[in-house]
Amino acid sequence: MRSRRFASRDRRELHREPLVSPFPELGLVAADGPNDPAPELVVEDGVVARMDGRVASEFDVIDRFVVAHGLDLEAAAEAMALDDGELARMLVDVDVPRAELVRLARGLTPAKLARVIGLLDPVELMLALKKLRARRAPSNQAHVTNLKESPALLAADAAEAARRGFAEIETTVGVARYAPLNAIALLVGSQTGRPGVMTQCAVEERRNLELAIRGLVTYAETLSVYGTEPVFVDGDDTPWSKAFLGAAYASRGVKVRFTSGTGSEALMGYAQGLSMLYLEARCLVVVRAAGSQGVQNGSISCVALVLSVPGGTRAILGENVLAAWLDLEVASGNDAIASHSEIRKTAKLMGQFLPGTDFVTSGYSVMPRGDNTFGGGNFDADDLDEWLTVQRDWQVDAGIEPVAEDEVVRVRERAARAVQAVFEELGLPPVGDDEVAAATTGYDSSEMPDRDRAADVEAADDLLARGVSGLDVALALDRRGFDEVAEAVLSMQRQRVSADYLQTAAVIDADGLVHSAVNDPNLYTGPGTGYRLEGERWQLLQSLPQVVAPAELVGGVPAGEPVVTERDEAAGKGDDPAEVVVAVGPAFADAIRQTIADLDHRDVLAAVCDGVRAGGATPRLVRIRRTADVAFIAHDGARLSGSGVALGIQSKGTAVIHRADLEPLDNLELFGMSPLYSLESYRAMGRNAAGYALGHRVGPVPTELDNYARAKLIVKTTLLHAREIQAVLPGAEPVELELAVPVASSQA
Repeated sequence: MRSRRFASRDRRELHREPLVSPFPELGLVAADGPNDPAPELVVEDGVVARMDGRVASEFDVIDRFVVAHGLDLEAAAEAMALDDGELARMLVDVDVPRAELVRLARGLTPAKLARVIGLLDPVELMLALKKLRARRAPSNQAHVTNLKESPALLAADAAEAARRGFAEIETTVGVARYAPLNAIALLVGSQTGRPGVMTQCAVEERRNLELAIRGLVTYAETLSVYGTEPVFVDGDDTPWSKAFLGAAYASRGVKVRFTSGTGSEALMGYAQGLSMLYLEARCLVVVRAAGSQGVQNGSISCVALVLSVPGGTRAILGENVLAAWLDLEVASGNDAIASHSEIRKTAKLMGQFLPGTDFVTSGYSVMPRGDNTFGGGNFDADDLDEWLTVQRDWQVDAGIEPVAEDEVVRVRERAARAVQAVFEELGLPPVGDDEVAAATTGYDSSEMPDRDRAADVEAADDLLARGVSGLDVALALDRRGFDEVAEAVLSMQRQRVSADYLQTAAVIDADGLVHSAVNDPNLYTGPGTGYRLEGERWQLLQSLPQVVAPAELVGGVPAGEPVVTERDEAAGKGDDPAEVVVAVGPAFADAIRQTIADLDHRDVLAAVCDGVRAGGATPRLVRIRRTADVAFIAHDGARLSGSGVALGIQSKGTAVIHRADLEPLDNLELFGMSPLYSLESYRAMGRNAAGYALGHRVGPVPTELDNYARAKLIVKTTLLHAREIQAVLPGAEPVELELAVPVASSQA
């Protein structure tokens, strides 16, 4: 026989993915693998003779590249001599400056780097990442794609992403020949949303470089490196060829970062029995040696494989820390789907979200997941409000800004119109008004009109043959009256000439100013230093569209006909043994007129009294003015009741059936789920109160449970109770009440 609870958990989303025990022989071990080499560096006559367990004659292509270009032998003599634990403590010691740690990292071998990172626990890794991030302020990158390669939708999504604060936007293609059209749509859309946003089209490297030279994209991150020689060989590459390609981009003023990430070697079958973190250390040393300003790492497309082994999430955070320690810009993954479990995905995200990285995702899917041709986004358009709320919860800047719906609609429509104009000016297949309308307010590409895809790809080929460039796009926009977008596109061409954004961790603000590790470095040295979310930026990130002023949740003091009338004299002790006092709070049917479930107090009182009468007893209405606590409201009522039984009701609807001989915090029945109560619920409470008063056998009123009621309504509960407390008159005597006769009824 099986436990039904275990069976229920088996159906949870988490169980759709396998968790495996370590298998080092295949590289399925996150860190500290049994076959990882011990850190070692032997230098003879200024030449590296041994490194990490290998003599020079046994060096593979990665070792040779690292020795030739990636080790500072002057720093190595000092750095390699330091104890692993001492280096680990330096990483989290706020009194050790980042610059000193970066200097030492240049002299450390991959095995030493991995060994030191392996000593840090997750909280220490986050502290190290906060300290080691290159640029002062975190930022974010967006993914913009769609299944139909619709230019209007690409432009609209890019504009929304830019308006939401993304500093970089990346697209790709389902059909390779679409690349120039998608690049143009992204360029136009991004600059419509916010000038200065950088864009790329992730395609084959030769085509990517061609688009960059033409000024249709401004950055690239498709240069993959690996931790074992066989994987490089499998892709017809070497560290030298990757370094050459990176230099080709940079020489044309195009920002580039390499791509690596734990798990890729195991996925490709060439892990050589080494741990994921050690192999990633080799990758990152290669990236630095190749002269790149940064790296996209964080397991990326292999993330689900890494999360299948123990310590996988920790290893991914460790590789991000390693990259920052090596003075590289870090675009820290969180892009590919990591898990079916929402809890697990968010838990993984927090390692980068809380300390901040140069790009917290690389990137965030600003469209619904089904349109993400990168393979699905870890977080997508439907998760934006949650992301923004978590930023607000933690007072953390993770690179996305709240924007009102009308502003999003405006900027999406403007971008779709702009790309429509560019396509017409450049003689490309037209973008129809129906496409613009659907891109402005639609959900995904399923709502977009179909295009003639054969005509599109032929036009893309012709566009390349004509030599169309970013300048042509700017001129087309200018001719059609999109002056501000044209100027922004032209500004991106100027940026490529000046090439200031080639500096480490560079982003461009709306005024065209480049912020990088050079002019805006991270100078975290402990509490109160470095980047702190405060001032205008904090005001912006906490002002979500769904945020309301507290007073709006409960409204003002209600106007209209009175619900009850109060007698002048204080309420006295009743002498009717069949009497049930219905005791209400000080604001009931006065300053507050409805329960938290939006039931009118008049209707609630009528239902309770009907229930008391149906149970054979007589109701009497009393207002308790000295307290707002429902237990004491009910107990005070019971002491006044001829039967010694009362039903107490707070204004928000919480109720208690009490008896005079019980302690105030004891009771007969407590009804705490006020959001779930209907008028029939209150009638049942009245009937039960009557039953207790008459000495009948009484079964408790059936109750329901909503485990999310507190999360949904605790703010409104607090505000209603605060208003109830404002009506309290300390020491005031209770007063008799009567239901007021509605004006319409009295006139009738």
